[in-house]
Amino acid sequence: MENKLIIANKALLLQNEENQKLVAALIIANKELAFQNAEKEKRAAELVIANKELVFQNEEKEKRAAELIVYEIEIRQVFQNLITKQDTKKKILNLKFNSAPKKNEMKR
Repeated sequence: MENKLIIANKALLLQNEENQKLVAALIIANKELAFQNAEKEKRAAELVIANKELVFQNEEKEKRAAELIVYEIEIRQVFQNLITKQDTKKKILNLKFNSAPKKNEMKR
């Protein structure tokens, strides 16, 4: 019976040693996970800042695009006015030219 107790005691000692090794490994793994979580939190905070910057940049681009559309409309109106003025001048010149007496008619 004593032999069985000695053998059982040795087995328990071995299990305790294995458990202690396992606990030590789990402590190291837990520290590594805590470090990784801290790094992920830092990265998440960086991404939040980057996302805010991208939102701001997109808003600025949309404003600029709207401004460019307004400028394009204004430029088209200016060109249209110039074309209309040129057409009006041509019509006036044509009227003057067509209504002016011709050289042949002046000699008569």
